[in-house]
Amino acid sequence: MYPEYLVAPMREDLTRVGFTELKDADAVKSAIESEGTVFVMVNSVCGCAAANARPAARIAAANEKHPDKLVTVFAGMEKDAVDTARNYMLPYPPSSPSMALFKDGKLVHIIERHQIEGRPAQMIADNLIGAFEQYC
Repeated sequence: MYPEYLVAPMREDLTRVGFTELKDADAVKSAIESEGTVFVMVNSVCGCAAANARPAARIAAANEKHPDKLVTVFAGMEKDAVDTARNYMLPYPPSSPSMALFKDGKLVHIIERHQIEGRPAQMIADNLIGAFEQYC
Protein backbone atom coordinates (compact mmCIF):
# COMPACT_ATOMS: atom_id res chain seq x y z
CA MET A 1 0.00 0.00 0.00
CA TYR A 2 1.12 3.51 -0.79
CA PRO A 3 0.59 6.51 1.49
CA GLU A 4 -2.71 8.20 0.63
CA TYR A 5 -1.04 11.62 0.29
CA LEU A 6 1.04 10.17 -2.55
CA VAL A 7 -1.84 8.73 -4.56
CA ALA A 8 -4.43 11.48 -3.88
CA PRO A 9 -3.35 13.63 -6.86
CA MET A 10 -3.31 10.54 -9.09
CA ARG A 11 -6.84 9.66 -8.03
CA GLU A 12 -7.92 13.25 -8.68
CA ASP A 13 -6.56 13.09 -12.24
CA LEU A 14 -9.56 10.88 -12.99
CA THR A 15 -12.21 11.85 -10.46
CA ARG A 16 -12.11 15.50 -11.51
CA VAL A 17 -13.26 14.48 -15.00
CA GLY A 18 -16.10 12.26 -13.84
CA PHE A 19 -14.61 8.90 -12.87
CA THR A 20 -16.02 7.23 -9.77
CA GLU A 21 -13.57 5.45 -7.49
CA LEU A 22 -14.51 1.92 -6.57
CA LYS A 23 -12.91 0.92 -3.30
CA ASP A 24 -14.36 -2.51 -2.58
CA ALA A 25 -15.28 -5.71 -4.37
CA ASP A 26 -19.05 -5.16 -4.10
CA ALA A 27 -18.82 -1.74 -5.74
CA VAL A 28 -16.79 -3.20 -8.62
CA LYS A 29 -19.21 -6.08 -9.08
CA SER A 30 -22.22 -3.75 -9.03
CA ALA A 31 -20.68 -1.38 -11.57
CA ILE A 32 -19.42 -3.98 -14.03
CA GLU A 33 -22.54 -6.14 -13.90
CA SER A 34 -24.84 -3.18 -14.45
CA GLU A 35 -26.74 -2.68 -17.69
CA GLY A 36 -25.03 -0.52 -20.28
CA THR A 37 -21.39 0.33 -20.79
CA VAL A 38 -18.72 0.70 -18.12
CA PHE A 39 -15.16 1.88 -18.63
CA VAL A 40 -12.76 0.65 -15.93
CA MET A 41 -9.36 2.26 -15.50
CA VAL A 42 -6.90 0.37 -13.29
CA ASN A 43 -4.88 3.33 -12.03
CA SER A 44 -1.27 3.07 -10.90
CA VAL A 45 1.61 5.12 -9.50
CA CYS A 46 3.92 4.16 -12.38
CA GLY A 47 5.25 6.62 -14.91
CA CYS A 48 3.27 5.20 -17.83
CA ALA A 49 0.06 5.78 -15.89
CA ALA A 50 0.99 9.43 -15.36
CA ALA A 51 2.33 10.14 -18.84
CA ASN A 52 0.11 7.92 -20.97
CA ALA A 53 -2.81 6.11 -19.33
CA ARG A 54 -4.50 8.79 -17.23
CA PRO A 55 -4.20 11.46 -19.93
CA ALA A 56 -5.61 9.00 -22.49
CA ALA A 57 -8.50 8.11 -20.19
CA ARG A 58 -9.29 11.82 -19.67
CA ILE A 59 -9.20 12.54 -23.41
CA ALA A 60 -11.41 9.55 -24.24
CA ALA A 61 -13.88 10.34 -21.45
CA ALA A 62 -14.38 13.80 -23.00
CA ASN A 63 -15.47 12.23 -26.30
CA GLU A 64 -19.09 12.92 -27.20
CA LYS A 65 -19.83 9.20 -27.28
CA HIS A 66 -18.58 7.57 -24.10
CA PRO A 67 -19.59 4.83 -21.65
CA ASP A 68 -22.52 5.16 -19.28
CA LYS A 69 -20.13 4.79 -16.33
CA LEU A 70 -16.51 5.80 -15.87
CA VAL A 71 -14.94 4.02 -12.91
CA THR A 72 -11.48 3.48 -11.51
CA VAL A 73 -9.67 1.21 -9.08
CA PHE A 74 -6.17 1.88 -7.78
CA ALA A 75 -3.53 -0.86 -7.93
CA GLY A 76 -1.53 -1.05 -4.73
CA MET A 77 -4.31 0.50 -2.66
CA GLU A 78 -7.72 -1.20 -2.58
CA LYS A 79 -6.63 -4.79 -3.13
CA ASP A 80 -10.10 -6.41 -3.11
CA ALA A 81 -11.49 -3.90 -5.58
CA VAL A 82 -8.53 -4.33 -7.94
CA ASP A 83 -8.57 -8.12 -7.69
CA THR A 84 -12.29 -8.18 -8.45
CA ALA A 85 -11.88 -5.90 -11.47
CA ARG A 86 -9.02 -8.04 -12.74
CA ASN A 87 -11.14 -11.18 -12.40
CA TYR A 88 -13.66 -9.62 -14.77
CA MET A 89 -10.80 -8.94 -17.20
CA LEU A 90 -9.76 -12.60 -17.46
CA PRO A 91 -8.25 -14.27 -19.46
CA TYR A 92 -6.01 -11.20 -19.69
CA PRO A 93 -3.25 -11.22 -17.04
CA PRO A 94 -3.16 -8.59 -14.28
CA SER A 95 -1.82 -5.34 -15.62
CA SER A 96 -1.30 -1.90 -14.09
CA PRO A 97 -2.24 0.39 -15.56
CA SER A 98 -4.91 -1.10 -17.77
CA MET A 99 -8.27 -0.10 -19.18
CA ALA A 100 -11.31 -2.19 -19.98
CA LEU A 101 -14.69 -1.56 -21.53
CA PHE A 102 -17.65 -3.69 -20.51
CA LYS A 103 -21.06 -3.83 -22.12
CA ASP A 104 -23.88 -5.41 -20.12
CA GLY A 105 -21.29 -7.08 -17.89
CA LYS A 106 -19.22 -8.55 -20.73
CA LEU A 107 -15.66 -7.50 -21.52
CA VAL A 108 -15.62 -6.04 -25.04
CA HIS A 109 -12.31 -4.14 -25.18
CA ILE A 110 -9.10 -4.05 -23.15
CA ILE A 111 -5.84 -2.14 -23.22
CA GLU A 112 -3.02 -3.73 -21.23
CA ARG A 113 0.12 -2.12 -19.85
CA HIS A 114 2.25 -3.32 -22.76
CA GLN A 115 -0.12 -1.40 -25.08
CA ILE A 116 0.29 1.74 -22.95
CA GLU A 117 4.05 1.86 -22.35
CA GLY A 118 5.87 4.01 -24.87
CA ARG A 119 2.72 5.09 -26.71
CA PRO A 120 1.49 8.68 -26.74
CA ALA A 121 -1.67 9.43 -24.77
CA GLN A 122 -3.51 10.54 -27.91
CA MET A 123 -2.83 7.20 -29.63
CA ILE A 124 -4.24 5.32 -26.64
CA ALA A 125 -7.20 7.71 -26.45
CA ASP A 126 -7.91 7.16 -30.15
CA ASN A 127 -8.00 3.41 -29.50
CA LEU A 128 -10.47 3.94 -26.64
CA ILE A 129 -12.60 6.36 -28.64
CA GLY A 130 -12.86 3.78 -31.41
CA ALA A 131 -14.14 1.25 -28.87
CA PHE A 132 -16.55 3.82 -27.40
CA GLU A 133 -17.89 4.59 -30.88
CA GLN A 134 -18.41 0.89 -31.54
CA TYR A 135 -19.93 -0.23 -28.23
CA CYS A 136 -21.48 2.81 -26.53
